[in-house]
Amino acid sequence: MTEPTTFLTDLTARQLLDGYARGDFSPVDAVRAALDRVEAVEPLVNAFVRVDAEEALAGAVASAERWRRGETRGPLDGVPVTVKDVLLQAGGPTLRGSRTVRRDGPWDEDAPPVARMRAAGAVFLGKTTTPEFGWKGVTDSPLSGVTRNPHDPSRTAGGSSGGSAAAVALGAGALSLGTDGGGSIRIPASFCGVFGMKPTYGRVPVYPSSPFGTLSHTGPMTRDAADAALLLDVISGDDWRDWSHLGPAQPVGAGYQEGAKGMRVAYSPSLGGRVAVQPDVAALVRAAVERLAALGAYVEEADPDVTDPVDAFHTLWFSGAARLVQRLGPEQRELLDPGLREVAERGARYSALEYLAAVDARTALGRRMGRFHSVYDVLVTPTLPLTAFDAGVEAPGGSRRWTSWTPFTYPFNLTQQPAASVPVGVDGEGLPVGLQLVAARHRDEAVLRAAHALYACGAAGAPQP
Repeated sequence: MTEPTTFLTDLTARQLLDGYARGDFSPVDAVRAALDRVEAVEPLVNAFVRVDAEEALAGAVASAERWRRGETRGPLDGVPVTVKDVLLQAGGPTLRGSRTVRRDGPWDEDAPPVARMRAAGAVFLGKTTTPEFGWKGVTDSPLSGVTRNPHDPSRTAGGSSGGSAAAVALGAGALSLGTDGGGSIRIPASFCGVFGMKPTYGRVPVYPSSPFGTLSHTGPMTRDAADAALLLDVISGDDWRDWSHLGPAQPVGAGYQEGAKGMRVAYSPSLGGRVAVQPDVAALVRAAVERLAALGAYVEEADPDVTDPVDAFHTLWFSGAARLVQRLGPEQRELLDPGLREVAERGARYSALEYLAAVDARTALGRRMGRFHSVYDVLVTPTLPLTAFDAGVEAPGGSRRWTSWTPFTYPFNLTQQPAASVPVGVDGEGLPVGLQLVAARHRDEAVLRAAHALYACGAAGAPQP
């Protein structure tokens, strides 16, 4: 690695594209720098299950030639990217963190958002780690081991998109695709100090469908909100393989820059006192909210009517886990993460009436949040009540389920709303803190607008690990 290109791993996708256009550097320079960063940091964080260096370099060479001719393929041409290993990517196996998935193919199909990134000229570096089938809020699996936090390798990166968050934080690819069924984009984004967004359900088409059904969203993990807007416009739209997609999506590429002035912001520091939040987390989130007010947003402390829906979420989530492992024989089940096996066994005991009662609770919560957002453009909460804890355990203390420490995230999977985590500083131990922005369904631009305002005024961001 030559010194002049090491800075490329610190650039956003938009900065890389601007540099390509000016001729300051090429996609080959950027991809080589990213691959060198992967080689340097992978032994410390374990963020990748596969690195496709030869393919990536070939893609970078082809992109550089297109830039030289002035015939770029699309809005991501030459940008190094990664993909969470629950999403299909043609050319290699998608193992989903499980020893029960066979490696033999054919692996010849891209998931819809992966196909859109490929068509836009993105250069794929490799696949990032996930817990088995993305079932929990930290990233470790029997297949790939423990993924660690780039700010402190003794701590968790969060999950289930932990590999993607760690890769983006470390400059091992400017953009990544993650998935979020209960916080799985926002949790690791908060712990690793990057931006992560769960769009409105159905905006980004998905195939194959998640085993956790309509709780699971696919979205961008990036250095900032501007890059997320860029990627979201690429991956949104319709695809016949996803029966639940929303159809052609309204672009957000322009509206995110409108600023916070005039936005109606509800600030709920603890969901009505229901959540105990660490003091450093609470202070940093409050300071960021005060910056929104200084930018001209109308800020009011207000709590949504969110009686803890954890029982309904567990019924739906654990039922999905049961369906996921239903096809496995006894020997294969022994290969599973013990925690996944446990929740799948619990899910198999729910009755159809209990499942439908959870659907009713979900519907009622969605109506209440719809009414709430008739008054407020965005809701602000902490993303999580704590910063990253020890790596290799599901929860602090080791005995509880991951939902015990994610009370701000999973409710908004039940309601299918767009939600994002924005880094707003670090605590006394140097660990990132995230602020969550939530908007009404189909109001993805409101999330990005408030997030970008925080970045533009310097209130968002985290030190490089």
